[in-house]
Amino acid sequence: MTARSEVPSSFRSSSVRPGSLALIRLGISETLSRRRLIAYLIRADLKKAGTDTLLGNLWWILDPLFQMLIYYVLVGVILGRGGSTPDYPLFIFCAILPWKWFTETVQGGVGAVVGGERLIKQIYFPKLVLPLASASSAVISFGFGLIPLFAMMWFAYPDRISAWLLLIPVVGVVQAVFSLSVGIAVSALNVFYRDVGNIAGHILRFWFYLSPTLYSVDDVHKIAKGNALIIRWYELNPFTHILGSYRSLIYYGTAPDWIGLGAVFVAAIVLLALAILLFKRAEPSFAKVL
Repeated sequence: MTARSEVPSSFRSSSVRPGSLALIRLGISETLSRRRLIAYLIRADLKKAGTDTLLGNLWWILDPLFQMLIYYVLVGVILGRGGSTPDYPLFIFCAILPWKWFTETVQGGVGAVVGGERLIKQIYFPKLVLPLASASSAVISFGFGLIPLFAMMWFAYPDRISAWLLLIPVVGVVQAVFSLSVGIAVSALNVFYRDVGNIAGHILRFWFYLSPTLYSVDDVHKIAKGNALIIRWYELNPFTHILGSYRSLIYYGTAPDWIGLGAVFVAAIVLLALAILLFKRAEPSFAKVL
């Protein structure tokens, strides 16, 4: 199979040079036309995730709980941070859960295309379905993670339950678009630069501590002591608004930061279009490089 054979027939003529908008539209239309393939890949990914462990897919529920417990012991007990924040386990859990979703999307994107090497070399199909299926699996994992979150609120923090919880899917849509853009981009880059996977792991860890996961946005303002530069850079972090919105709905029982969340959503749509463009530009060379 050659790189030329990977290009859709309408674009194989040397006289046809698809523009950026045409490639983005092609990527979207091809993906929408392969919904059954995406569903199959999602089921296969979910099945594979639970076949090699004793507890199977129960780990989707247990894993975020263990992460919450680790950070609570480290930050809340050992460092004494929990004493100044009421209901600290819930405070960090409602941020760790969506962050786990983002991490799984990025890590899944890293191996989405390179992991489908045999399939790519055997048949033609829009490769964009690979990172999309991986990202969809992470969404389902997040959905299972909501089970222990709601159980924790029901049994331990019933006073935190409010109607604002119904807006969690709204924030989830914003995160899904942003996460998908990153997942698509790294899936394409990792085909040509295999160091992307290692670099992504370090960036995610650094990003985690720069985001309001274990502390609040107000804590940053206190530490910055009015330093406009620090506050501005912190506000440019998409997860300052995404995680802050989750925490507003779940922990504080208030409306999210609509302005910040809206800005992230607009930026995420632009990033998603650019990620699709990057992917479609690189797609013809996948089979040759792999």
